[in-house]
Amino acid sequence: MKVTLNRSVFMQELQTVQRAISTKTTMPILTGVKIDLSQSGLTLTGSNADISIETFLPASDEKAEMVIEETGGLVLQARFFSEIIRRLPEDQLTMEIIENNQMFITSGKANFTVNGLDIENYPHLPVVESQNQIELPVHLLNKVINDTVFAASQHESRPILTGIHFILSKNKLLAVATDSHRMSQRVLPLEENEEQFDIVIPGKSLTELSRSLLNEEDVVKVNIMENQALFETERMKFYSRLLEGKYPDTNRLIPTQFNTELEVRGPQLLAAIERASLLSHEGRNNIVRLHIAQDGVLLYSNSPEVGKVEEDLTFEKVTGEPLELSFNPDYMKDALRAFGDSMITIRFISPIRPFTLEPSESESEFIQLITPVRTN
Repeated sequence: MKVTLNRSVFMQELQTVQRAISTKTTMPILTGVKIDLSQSGLTLTGSNADISIETFLPASDEKAEMVIEETGGLVLQARFFSEIIRRLPEDQLTMEIIENNQMFITSGKANFTVNGLDIENYPHLPVVESQNQIELPVHLLNKVINDTVFAASQHESRPILTGIHFILSKNKLLAVATDSHRMSQRVLPLEENEEQFDIVIPGKSLTELSRSLLNEEDVVKVNIMENQALFETERMKFYSRLLEGKYPDTNRLIPTQFNTELEVRGPQLLAAIERASLLSHEGRNNIVRLHIAQDGVLLYSNSPEVGKVEEDLTFEKVTGEPLELSFNPDYMKDALRAFGDSMITIRFISPIRPFTLEPSESESEFIQLITPVRTN
C-alpha cells in the first residue's frame, strides 16, 4: 500500500471512525483503526462492542487529492496514529506499508515508522441481510435523536431504559425515551411505507451517530437486522447493536385529562428557570417551584444556605385551577431546549402527577412528560 492525500480531509474521516474506537476492549486489535486502500478509494473502520463505523473516501474526491500507487491495508493503534496525523507539518501526507506490518508516514521533513497489525485479523463487520429498510433525510433523523436522547437513562440498573424505543408502523416513526422520571416522544410522519419494526437502540450509539452525520442534506438508509441496526449514507456505514428486552408501554403514561393549563414562550421560560437554578444548584435540594393562578405565574427557589429568587413569569394564558408544584430544573431545561423558539402548552393534573409539555402549534408530533418532585 502506498498513497498520498490531503491531510485535513483524511483527518476528518479518521475522527469519524474514532467515535467507535475504545481503549477498553478485550480484543486489542479493536483499539486500532483498519485502513484499507483499493483502486476506488480509502476505507477506514473503527469498532467496539456497541458500534462500528466504516467510512469511504473515494479516489475521485477532488478535495482528497489522492494519488494511489499501490493498494493494501493495515490496522494501526488509533489514538497514537490520529495524534501523528494531526501534528504533521504539511497539508499533504504519504502513507506506505513497509516490511513487518509497519507503516511509513511522511509529510514535509517529518517521517514516522509505526508498528501495525495484519488487516486479516480484524473482525468482519456484520453482513447486512436487511429485514426492514426506510430512508430518512439526515436533518430529520438528527432532530428525532436530539429531541429524545436526553431523556434516556444514564444508569445501567435498567439497561433497556438507556436506549431510545423506535416503532415504525402505519406510515409513521415513533421515537420515545424515558428514565422513569421524565419522557420525550417524537412522532415523524412518513410517506407511504409498508415496513414495520419495534426496536431499542442505545442512546450513546445514537448520540455518536448524530455527531457523525455532518451533511444535513444527505439521506440515510436505515436497515434493521435481528440484533443490529445499520445507518448508511453514500460514504459512511454506522452499525449499532440493539438492546434486548421489552420496552415499557409509555403510551399509558400520557394523561388525557388536565386541571390546569399554561401557555408560555419557550425561551422566556427557559431563561427564567436558568436564573432560578443558579440558587437551586448551590443548595442541598435541586428544586424550583412554580405557583400558577389566574392573576399571575410565579417561579421561585429558596435555599436556606444561599438565598432565594422569585420571578413573575410572562405568559400567554392560564386556564383551570390554581396550582403549586416543585420540579427538577435540569429536566425542565433539557425539555425546553428541545422546543427551540416555540410557544409551549404545559398541562397539569396535580402537584404530584406528571405534567406534559407540547408545542402549541403541532401538539400531536412532540410531547414531553416530567414528574414533579414531592415536597413536604
